[in-house]
Order: sequence, then C-alpha cells, then structure tokens
Amino acid sequence: MDAALSSALIPALQSEGQILATVNGCLGVITLNRPEALNALSLGMVRDLSALFKAWTNAPEIEAVVLMAAGRPGKPPAFCAGGDIRYFHRAALAGDTSLEDFFTEEYELNHLIHRFPKPSIALMDGIVMGGGMGISQGCKLRVLTEHSKLAMPETHIGLFPDVGGGYFLSQCPGQTGRWLALTGQTLSAGDAIEFGLGDVFVQSSALPGIVEAFMNGSQRNAEHVVATVMERVDLAPAGTQQQLRARIDKFFEPADVGAIMAALGASDDEWAVQTLATLNKRSPLMMAVTVEQLKRARSLSLADDLRMERDMVHHCFHLRQVSDSETVEGIRALAVDKDHHPRWNPAHIEAVSAAEVQAFFESPWSPAQHPLRHLD
Repeated sequence: MDAALSSALIPALQSEGQILATVNGCLGVITLNRPEALNALSLGMVRDLSALFKAWTNAPEIEAVVLMAAGRPGKPPAFCAGGDIRYFHRAALAGDTSLEDFFTEEYELNHLIHRFPKPSIALMDGIVMGGGMGISQGCKLRVLTEHSKLAMPETHIGLFPDVGGGYFLSQCPGQTGRWLALTGQTLSAGDAIEFGLGDVFVQSSALPGIVEAFMNGSQRNAEHVVATVMERVDLAPAGTQQQLRARIDKFFEPADVGAIMAALGASDDEWAVQTLATLNKRSPLMMAVTVEQLKRARSLSLADDLRMERDMVHHCFHLRQVSDSETVEGIRALAVDKDHHPRWNPAHIEAVSAAEVQAFFESPWSPAQHPLRHLD
C-alpha cells in the first residue's frame, strides 16, 4: 500500500501525539503514546481511539487492528494504567462538564471495541488497569507477557469497576469476578488467562519481533496478522491466584459485603486475614455498590451494562456535593495529597444503607435522553 493511501486511511487526530496511528498493508496499528503517565487515557486519547476504530470499521483496506503502547526506556512497561484520575479530581471540583463527556465517550469506545467486526489484537505488556482493561477486554486476541499486571482497582479510589467491568468481571469463573472487583487484586498472565481475562502468552523478549513485523513486515491479510502473534505463543507461567479458587469461592459467596467481611473475620487463615485488611481500606459504600453492580450485570448485555455504569458514574460525582464524593476523596488520598488515608463516609460497612446503594442505580435520564441510548 502506498504512503498516500495509508495516510488517507488515518483520520485527523487531536490528542497532540498521545495516540499514534499507522497502516501497514491490511493492518492498522494504534500506539498509546503517553508513557510518562503510564499511558493513562485523556479525553483526547479516547476521541482519537474512537475515530480510528470507526474509520477502520468501514475501510475495506483494513482487515485487522493492533492496539499497543509506547514504553519508557529503562523502566517497566505499561499498556494503560486507566483513566487520568488527577483530571477526574480537578474537573469534578471545578464543575468541568468535560468530565461527563469523558465517561460517555470512554464507554462508547469500550462498546465500539467489543463490537469491532474485524480481528483486533491488544499487546497487554505491563500494567493494564481500569480504563486499560476497558480498551483491551473487547479485543479478539488479548496477548499477555510475564510483565502483565491486570487489575480493576477502582474501589481503592471510591469508584466501582466501570468501563464494562460489570460485564466482563461477572463472566469470570465462580466468585473470582467479585473478588477482583472488591479487592482490586493484580493478576499475572497465567491467572488472567485462567480467569478469562486474557487469551495467549508470549515472552516479552518476543515482542520486539512481533512489533517489527506489524510495523514493517508484509501484512497481506488478517490471517497473517494473527499468525504473526500465534507463531510466537508460549505456555504461560503458572499463576498463583488460581490455587486460591476454593478460598475465593468460599469467602466471596455471601450475598453482601458485610457477610463477606464477617466470614473473612471469622477465619484465622492468613489469606483471609490479609484479604480482610485489604477490604478494610476500601470505601464501604462503593464496595456495596460494586456487589450490586455485578449482581445486576450478570443478566445484562454489554450495552445495558454500560448504560447502567454511566448512570452509576454520574452519581459518583453528583449524588452528593462534590466535596463529599467518595470518588473525589479516594483520588485525593491516593493521587493528590497522597496521604493514603481516605475519609470514607460511611466509615464502616454496617452503616451503609440499602437506600444509599440503590440510589446509584436510578438513572438521571429517561431512556430517550440517556447519553448511551444508541448502543445496541
């Protein structure tokens, strides 16, 4: 394919270099290029990713897409650490309406990637958290390495596992999805594949060859693109969390967070003690909201789950005064003041009322006005 045609297949991008795109033969290559921020997603990046996936959906010349990330020389890799939470904090306190746009457009992007009709490959090397999971879980081939660290750590900042987290975590085996959602536990490649959050493993030493082939090798059809990865696939190292399945299923089976924590507290098992200590650091309210989210998500389509999560994230910033938001407080403690002592309200799970939880699931929009009404 000549350079002029390749250029014509790439829409105008607005993130000022935070997203790079190129075309090689039948392959569209997207690179997240904000390595100094661990490739955390900005609104401009979300818009550029959406523009590329939309353009390439309708371009017959593009038969497959690869999603990867730029690294930092001499530092551990990061595919995408999530959304830009410092921006969330600033925008919320300033009443910046672009925050609403961010979540609407991010969730639209998550849906777009899940529904992309052509082979899509995510090279999930290094940190893959939150929004990074949102843009990778919908890809048809999720490629992991020994450096992959997958997590949905939103309860740590007084949020819930969004970006379709209700949809893909509720499909994890047994109670592993609930455990991941409440604790924010990080998974290695082997565990992620076992729990259905990854597909294949390659050694990180093989990645340069894969990337070189994608960027400069002959990519004549989608089958060849996929083969570029599959011929380098290796056996994933055994995970450590899979060995805990019996404990996870036992302790995270109770219907609500209070019962889960009581069961953990009644055990002298070291894993149970450590897990309870983790939950004691999370927002009690948002853990209760998360349990309800996953319960509802089991019977929802992806589109309906994203609509539900859009309602929920609106309430995270608007159900209370902004200064009293669990999410604003969680981000403050973790990433702004960095004192790591969030002042959760309520402070204990016993003080969380059913009415407080249910309020997160009442849509502020009618079906005809919902910002994600067009998702199918």
